[in-house]
Amino acid sequence: MAPRAECHYPLARHTNAKEVAYVTAGRLIRHYRDFCLSKGIDFTCIQSVRPHDATTLFCSAGMQQYKPLFSDPSHRGTVANSQACLRLGDLDEIGDGTHFLHFTMLGLFSFREMSVGGAIDFWLEFLRTVGLTPDHVTIHPDRLTDWTPLYRERIPIVPDPECTWSDGSITGYSTEFYKDGVEIGNIVNPLGTCIDVGFGADRLDMLINGTPPEDALETLGSAIMKIIESGYPPGNKEQGYVLRKLLRRLHRMGGTLDHPFFIGEVQRQERLRAKYLRLRERHPGMSPEWWFDTHGIELSDMQDMPDG
Repeated sequence: MAPRAECHYPLARHTNAKEVAYVTAGRLIRHYRDFCLSKGIDFTCIQSVRPHDATTLFCSAGMQQYKPLFSDPSHRGTVANSQACLRLGDLDEIGDGTHFLHFTMLGLFSFREMSVGGAIDFWLEFLRTVGLTPDHVTIHPDRLTDWTPLYRERIPIVPDPECTWSDGSITGYSTEFYKDGVEIGNIVNPLGTCIDVGFGADRLDMLINGTPPEDALETLGSAIMKIIESGYPPGNKEQGYVLRKLLRRLHRMGGTLDHPFFIGEVQRQERLRAKYLRLRERHPGMSPEWWFDTHGIELSDMQDMPDG
């Protein structure tokens, strides 16, 4: 049976309730898809950041949907994907050209089928097809003896005790790929029997095609639009609350966005600001929790704004 390629597109919800399906990502992702299919590996592309389980608000890694398969000793097989991801842990680092909030992960996942050596060969071959050779790779000292021969002297190797990975009870050693001082991807060996590979398409694109890095406002706007395109409106809980905070942050940083959600949040903040200025003299010394629970006002946002 021929390998299959599937694409799952998010639906963007606008104020007029019109839902628009957005097309797939760029040439690099399509090239990776075709490379995987040529190897007989089923491929899925997912452009929504909706999580695959309840452990995160947004999908943060391409392996998230496959976690049950890593722990199932009866399952055997290999799949690949491109997965839209969102990670907010780097929010204060955006704008340096290497940290993203929204990014696409190119993944390869093998359950008791592909070896670490096979995964290394797979990725070095794919990187050659796009004209990129890593400057060096890192390996955990505990795996240095076993894994160094798998590279067959093709890439310089640096020991690194940080080359480990864990997701709950699933753990494994890893080997990481670097170019121009930036990690571009890694190969993890979960449970010692599986393969979990992730390479950042955005970083690869910058290195291969010289794509200019986004500035902080562009990075923030891109993450906001990805949340919206994945079907989330602003709100007071969970994903909606995150979206609302990012919209406020973009506004405070002087950015703008041609979208009704942004316009509505700016107007909402102006109303809350006016309310805060009316009430603050009557309620001195009240805690941030009181302001939020009683009036829906984020005190830190109000204090960051001039009195005007």
